[in-house]
Amino acid sequence: MANREPMDNKFGRKALQVKEAQMKIMAYAARLESETVPLEAAPGRYLADNVAAPHPFPAFNRSGMDGYAVVSADTANCREGGTVWLNVVDNIPCGSVPSGEIISGTAARIMTGAQVPEGADAVVMLEATETRELNGVPQVGIRKPILSGRNVTPRGLEISEGDLVLAAGRKIAAGDIAVLATFGISDVPVIRRPKVGVFATGSELLDVKEPLQPGKIRNSNSPMLEALVREAGGEPVMLGAIADDLDLARSKVQMALETYDLVITTGGVSVGDYDIMGDLVREEAGDMLFNKVAMRPGSVTTAAVRGGKVLLALSGNPGASYIGFQLFARPAIASMQGATEPFLPEWTVILGADYSKVNNYTRFVRARLELPDGNVYAYPAALDASSVMVTIKDSDCLIIVPPEERGLTAGTKVQVIKLP
Repeated sequence: MANREPMDNKFGRKALQVKEAQMKIMAYAARLESETVPLEAAPGRYLADNVAAPHPFPAFNRSGMDGYAVVSADTANCREGGTVWLNVVDNIPCGSVPSGEIISGTAARIMTGAQVPEGADAVVMLEATETRELNGVPQVGIRKPILSGRNVTPRGLEISEGDLVLAAGRKIAAGDIAVLATFGISDVPVIRRPKVGVFATGSELLDVKEPLQPGKIRNSNSPMLEALVREAGGEPVMLGAIADDLDLARSKVQMALETYDLVITTGGVSVGDYDIMGDLVREEAGDMLFNKVAMRPGSVTTAAVRGGKVLLALSGNPGASYIGFQLFARPAIASMQGATEPFLPEWTVILGADYSKVNNYTRFVRARLELPDGNVYAYPAALDASSVMVTIKDSDCLIIVPPEERGLTAGTKVQVIKLP
């Protein structure tokens, strides 16, 4: 059900739905240029180009165990209860190349992972053999028949030459590093990390290192946003706090937009006398993307574009700032890195406890996930007001409560956004 709200004539605010606001920002979150980094620096980065296999994997027929490489047809007579004796003509440890072909009546001692010689089509496990020497020639005795292909990993079983192994836009994880290393890709093409300028506004803010003073609070939002930007793959550039001075804010914002790929502010976007970010954005209304979102908390979230760069002004309330980042900044930062899925995943889970708050806007409720009986339950935080900070650390999802809901009861299926 769509929410409709008349225009606020005094402040020019008209609420957009969350998805509409997200799309307005994403229109300016184009993929950045690529760069090359060494393999050890690639985890957590987004792949810039498709990676195709330059050779098959395995690159050769590989032994699956310690034993003897044989021609399987030579073992057929074992069915009659006898032992088949074969001349051992080679010894192949890992990393060595077979000295020649295996023909009927011969075998090669081989180690796990070593290259199976031409002519051999099976490997008999060591425990199923016995050995002897006859006229100075080492022999292996085999007591049971073996099928062709047994204990041999064929060339190209996992990947054929030219196969797509990693697609552009993939976030590189440990398994991907193994694949890149396997194919000898020591320099990895990735998308440049976006540089994100972050500053807070408010004359009441103290640095983290400062002692408390009457009427003041420490600036907790900036360190939180710094961590969130890093978590999203961006490079945060901390610009400090700005007092409630419109001229100072204007110059700082302009400098930041000229220098960085995205600028995030926290605080000063409400409708009070000292909410300078709201005033700054309204100065050039033609560049405004939105200045109100139909959501709780964080309805005052504001965004504008200057010179193709997005200024995202988040609420100064910690809970609202945190949720605003996850909904708007994180997908933009991911999109700039070429992510194929920039938005956080949504799950359907079971509500673990009653939630009674109602609102005319979609509410995003901090919650924790639990699996008490094998099913996934979401338990709302006891305190989820926008100004509450402590429940951020205990939350691993956001319950989406649509505006048409007049309270939710435990056991109801709900949608959640899974937090990183």
